Amino acid sequence: MSDQPIRTLIVDDEELARRGVELRLARHPDITVVGHCSNGREAIEAVVAQRPDLMFLDIQMPGISGFEVLARLPQESLPMVIFVTAYDRYALDAFEAQAIDYLLKPINDTRFVQALDRVRGYWQQKRALSQREQLMKLLASTRGTGQVDEQTLREYLHAERQPQYPQILPIRDDAGTVRVDVKSIDWIDAAGDYMCVHADGRTYVLRETMKSLEAVLDPKLFQRVHRSTIVNVSRVRRLRPHTNGEYFLTLEDGQEIKLSRSYRDRVDQLLQRR
Repeated sequence: MSDQPIRTLIVDDEELARRGVELRLARHPDITVVGHCSNGREAIEAVVAQRPDLMFLDIQMPGISGFEVLARLPQESLPMVIFVTAYDRYALDAFEAQAIDYLLKPINDTRFVQALDRVRGYWQQKRALSQREQLMKLLASTRGTGQVDEQTLREYLHAERQPQYPQILPIRDDAGTVRVDVKSIDWIDAAGDYMCVHADGRTYVLRETMKSLEAVLDPKLFQRVHRSTIVNVSRVRRLRPHTNGEYFLTLEDGQEIKLSRSYRDRVDQLLQRR
């Protein structure tokens, strides 16, 4: 991570909401708040003047909504965006607007940290892209032509940008927040409104949904094998056929997990990753 902080603008018509985001950001030294805005008009002016790297943007505001703010900003001025909303029906619209993430009010601390991890991944990509552009210009100038060859340019323009997944899963408990290394997770199962994360012989309880966890876990490492179970495929050591087309997976620690019939397509993936 670069020493340069991620300059952040907070936009919300509710003062308490702005303050809540700022207090959470204060725990992250690589994030710097450069301004607050209480409406869309102020946000547009602040983005143009401040050119922040990141913006926490409320969707529902009097006058100009969060979506309208983005529509009125020039493309070259657009920062990374995390939408904040009290209504989950805006989630799809938020992602269609190319937001990095969205947070539901009241903000869940775990989801907040996960959103910041996504921001850091995009931030690293953005800086890497900028460095490549500078390298291309340098290469062109050293050749004295002001140009690079067509093949180099084609490879540059079509370079794949791999999605970034957090390496740490923050889980709150009575004593504070535990930072669990994602690679240490063996398996995860649902227990009502909570998720039980099993890692390094310990079990952590996380108030989260299966769907939201799937979204932040690298699918090359984690696969859902049951409607209520996610497995770290690198931990699978044996597949044992069961009745009705089901399987039992045996993990390194001896734990057996059922692979349900509706996830039979996962079998080949698991075998290939062993």
